[in-house]
Formats: sequence, C-alpha cells, structure tokens
Amino acid sequence: MRSLRYFKKLAVIGAVASAVSFSAQAETLRLLTWGGYAPQDVVEQFEQETGVTVKITLSNNEDMISKLRATRGAGFDLAQPSQDRIVSAQADFNIYKPMDLSKIDTAKIIPSMLAATQKNTEFEGEVYGVPHVWGTSGLIVNRSTASTVKDYTDLCDDSLQGSVSYRLKRPTLIGFAFALGEDPFAAYDNPDQYQAILDKVETRLIECKSNVKAYWSGGDALLNLVRSGEVSAAMAWDAGGWKLNAENPDIRFVAPASGALGWIDTFVLPRKTKAEDAAYRWINFVMQPEIAARITESAGNFTAAQGSDEFVNDTLKTQFKESFPQAALDNINWYPPVPAGLEEMEGKVLDRVKAAN
Repeated sequence: MRSLRYFKKLAVIGAVASAVSFSAQAETLRLLTWGGYAPQDVVEQFEQETGVTVKITLSNNEDMISKLRATRGAGFDLAQPSQDRIVSAQADFNIYKPMDLSKIDTAKIIPSMLAATQKNTEFEGEVYGVPHVWGTSGLIVNRSTASTVKDYTDLCDDSLQGSVSYRLKRPTLIGFAFALGEDPFAAYDNPDQYQAILDKVETRLIECKSNVKAYWSGGDALLNLVRSGEVSAAMAWDAGGWKLNAENPDIRFVAPASGALGWIDTFVLPRKTKAEDAAYRWINFVMQPEIAARITESAGNFTAAQGSDEFVNDTLKTQFKESFPQAALDNINWYPPVPAGLEEMEGKVLDRVKAAN
C-alpha cells in the first residue's frame, strides 16, 4: 500500500514539474530581431508588466531565413524580416505561419504602412507580416545651393554640374523611374515592360552623368562630401539627412515629389512558435506610441506606430515633420518582393551607365 501511495505521489510530483516546465517555456518569448529594435529598458518594462521573459537573438534578413529554414520554423516565437523577404521564403521553405490580425491592435499602426505590408506579405490568401520599423531613401539637399531639387530627376538640373551624388544601385534606377512618370513596381512581373522602363532610366542617367561628383558606395564618404559642400544634392537615406541637418540647418532630407522609397521590417510568426500569445502581446506593447518612440531613439529609425513621432526628442520630431508631412508619408513607394531575373537586368543597365562617357 505504501508502495502504491509512493508511486502516486511521484506521479503527482512529475505532473506538477511538467506543468511548471511547460509554463516556464510558454512564458519565454524568443525574439529574432535587429540591433536596436528591442532596447533593454523596453524589454524590462514588458517583462515587468506581463511576466513574460524575452530572450533576444540579433540577426539580419539572410540569417533569419537561414536559422528558420534549418529548423523548419522552430526555435523562435517572433521574427522581424523585411517585408520583401517573406513571401519567397514562405513559398520555398514554409517557415512562417499566417498572422491573426484580430489579435493585433491595428488602430495603433499607420494605415498606409499596414496596407503596404499586408499586400506585400500576402501568400495564398493569408497575411504573414505586420509593419514595425521603417526607413526610406530620398534626397539630401543643401537649400543654400540646390533649393530647386524636389525630385530625383532634379539631380540632373544644369545648375548642379559636378555637385550631385547617388549610388549605382537599384534604388537609383527605381527612384528615377518613378520621377520619370513610370511605376517600376507594377512592371515587376512583366520583364519586357520593366526593361523598357530601365532603358528610359538608363538614357536619363547617362545624359546627366556630368552632374555626378562621385557615385557613393559608403555612407560616411557621402556625408563628408555633403558636409564639405562638394555635393549639394544627393540621393540617400533619411537618417543620414537628419544627421547632417543637426550639424547644418541648410541641409535637409527631402521626400521626393514622386515618393520616397521605403523599406519595412516586420513582425512574423515562425511556423513552430511556442509562445504565440506572448508574441502578440509584444507586438501590441511596442506599438504603443510612447514605447515606439523609445525604439526610434534606440534604432535610429521610426516605427509604424501612429503618433510615436510626438514622443521622440524635439530635434528628431522637427526633422521628421519637415521631411514627412502626411501627404509625403502616404506617398512612400514601398519595396515589394523582387522576382527572379530582375537583378541581372538592372546590373547590365548600371554597368552601361558606369562605362558611359
């Protein structure tokens, strides 16, 4: 009898231990993210308010896909790939699961960014991502010497001979295409149409090649060219423009009339997440405007949380509002997934532009 009671007691202890172990596991959120997106003070507040422990692994797009592919979607509960890297990875490797938007307070998210991410992460009728951190490329302009520059093609103005800069990379092709009245993203699935747009852009870039002081490849080198006054206008990224503006009020980041080019890092659920409820709690927590502003201060880029710009430091708040009034914010052209074959087409155009006299 004592033996029977002993084994029953062991069974109860084992069951309790298993429940405790499962509970502990369920209360840990394993987050696969970028540097700056989960600052320590935000993590500590979330843990204190929810009782959920956050375990952070820093990564990038290629590494996120590699890690989740190796485990078939296991090992993490929430990941943050860019929106244009989700559909192809899901189609090839089946590493994500659809988002349940009813569990997300979507009213906290900027509508145009939510719509763009829903469109660009939809696969087989399901949405796989919601927006978090975003940034753009557009124009850095010295108003004292290049005040007329308001769109990408204005970099070709005769008054700017030898004083502009941009990269010989895809963003330049895409930006010039939009400024020339084309929609390159709409032509992504039509190679002939896309090539016709690239031909038009190639002609324009070769025509105004004498305006180029240098094709920049490193961010620091570009910022120094603008600081020194050697470059009056450039195609570059928003945070770089704001950094220069803090040093020289005449230099601004300008959202081009045809639309800044935008990237979005998202939230996605790995297919074998073990803490889905905690993942949704984290998303809703960090999309609160005050919390989102702290992430902006940490990461250097804004989030898709509505109204978060009101809570960042005064300098960044002013810079953001000058660069992105609501119309400019809604006019951002968000990068969609890139179909196979386009990069080769673009590379040939860029090579010809570089070689042209």
